[in-house]
Amino acid sequence: MSGSGEGQGKKTVTACVLLIGDEILSGRTKDSNLSHIAHQLNQIGIQVREARVIPDIEAEIVATVNEVRAKYDYVLTTGGIGPTHDDITADAVAKAFGVSIGPDPDAMALLQAHYAETGGDFTPARQRMARLPQGASMIANPLSKAPGFQIGNVFVMAGVPMVMHVMLDSLLSRLEGGASMLSRSLTASIGEGTIAEKLGEIQSRHADVSIGSYPYYRGREFGTSIVMRSVDSSALERAATDVAQMFAQLGVSAVEGEKT
Repeated sequence: MSGSGEGQGKKTVTACVLLIGDEILSGRTKDSNLSHIAHQLNQIGIQVREARVIPDIEAEIVATVNEVRAKYDYVLTTGGIGPTHDDITADAVAKAFGVSIGPDPDAMALLQAHYAETGGDFTPARQRMARLPQGASMIANPLSKAPGFQIGNVFVMAGVPMVMHVMLDSLLSRLEGGASMLSRSLTASIGEGTIAEKLGEIQSRHADVSIGSYPYYRGREFGTSIVMRSVDSSALERAATDVAQMFAQLGVSAVEGEKT
């Protein structure tokens, strides 16, 4: 029987995030971009279904971009579009699309004006940041002006979090969202081993709801948070009712929210 929950009838729109950079894989840089991107996209009804961290190796970037752009509605990349020799993302993305890359007149004018205003030299290294793949359109960067770019369903952004944030803000209007993912959380002072079997039965009855179990430990206090996610609000509420009843049957009371 079909319900009338929020999100029903809307298409599912998916995305993949590619975090590009040796510095992430080496542990030198701690990524904070993924959580921000996923949160912002979920707000407009785009579900991040996959995220990968890949090195600054052209062949790997090319292969990965081509794989995921065919699989998801949108691909968002971070990292590797600066002025140095190891910033190879733009070249690799151009190669993935089979197009040339070169100085974009609008990007050149934008950066030339920026460095003239700030008193910096518009060096050949800085001019590298004005190179765009053929057919790409700029993603505005109000903070440091060096643009990101969009080509097809791929959006290429900087890796520096502050810059990535303003680029993401600039491109969100280009994205078409679908059904937003909703969530409910219930927490009780009980071990997840005790609830595992009953929780599995609940999941089998609610195929359209993702149900996750997350134990927490605080000194001698322990318990489990059950997080339920769905695009259908009615289905979500039905699953939450079953989870609350499970806790009650096991003699514990549940509270809204999650403990970590």
